[in-house]
Amino acid sequence: MKKLIISIITISFVFGQNPVFQQFSTLFADIVEDVNQSVVTITAKKTYTMNKEVQDFYRFWGRNIPDSYQGRSLGSGVIVDADNGYVITNHHVVFDNGKPVDEIIIELMDKRMFDAEIVGLDEGTDLAILKIEADNLKSVKVGDSDKVRVGEWVLAIGSPFSANLSHTVTAGIVSAVGRDNVMTQGGDKYQDFIQTDAAINPGNSGGALLNMAGELIGINAAIISGSRSSAGVGFAIPSNIVKKVKDDLVVKGYVVRSFLGIYMQDINEDIYEAMELESMRGTIIGEVVPDSPADKAGLEESDIIVGFEDQKINNGSELKNLVSNSIPGSKIKLKILRSGRNEDIYVVLEEKSVEG
Repeated sequence: MKKLIISIITISFVFGQNPVFQQFSTLFADIVEDVNQSVVTITAKKTYTMNKEVQDFYRFWGRNIPDSYQGRSLGSGVIVDADNGYVITNHHVVFDNGKPVDEIIIELMDKRMFDAEIVGLDEGTDLAILKIEADNLKSVKVGDSDKVRVGEWVLAIGSPFSANLSHTVTAGIVSAVGRDNVMTQGGDKYQDFIQTDAAINPGNSGGALLNMAGELIGINAAIISGSRSSAGVGFAIPSNIVKKVKDDLVVKGYVVRSFLGIYMQDINEDIYEAMELESMRGTIIGEVVPDSPADKAGLEESDIIVGFEDQKINNGSELKNLVSNSIPGSKIKLKILRSGRNEDIYVVLEEKSVEG
């Protein structure tokens, strides 16, 4: 009897909420209908030269192989400026083996295809700006990623696995924000990912992550999965980072970043115990670069940075992002822990060289 009552209550609840579910479904469909035209499929082509020793080995056994072959890779992109034909995607979609790909073809939802040129690349954020010459483009509305909340619904649009699956839509929630140390290969990284359980697969890279207002809040960039297929752990580059990188690349050709001039390490258990700290929050200075902003401000080795302006610092990646996104020449307050005492240190940041 008890099970019957529970079943009746459950069925009544589901059917009673049906208008709400219908409204929710309609909202999803309206967003996709509005944004789909702003999402593109990217095919990157590159010619690879065969190793001569490999060729000689096969020829020794009577088999000829070509001197070179053409490889293809698939990705997605988002139109962020319809007037100028600017498309945002991931750096790794159009860059391979240390060089840009040879050819980039962009296919719109209406099946028109265009050759694209690279306007700018930024490996640190894994972003690239492309340009196409086309009429009747529609750009996406860009939202404020600082307002993204864990638990809110999001939609992902891209081209997983194949161009035949272009404009695939998946839904999920924001699982976390501020994720770092996700992409560990390559050079200097600036990571502050939005994590989502919306299905993201190979080919989705460079596609759109949208909020329920139909605004772009992230560019899908990576997954964590042993099979390279969706395991409910996907990552997107926040739209506020995308806006800054896009503007800098278009205007200057490189991304303007500030630097502090320290080598740092996160607080681990050994440091926590050895220094008898009250918390593992913050990042410890291992070395101060001579004549750097940190050196000029009086920061010292073993100082623990726990605050940037009015924001608490949990780890070195957070500090790195905050510093790099600050305007060169700005004077910022760092809250540090030195020999067990809290102090405020004021630092005038300087622009980081493109080479550095």
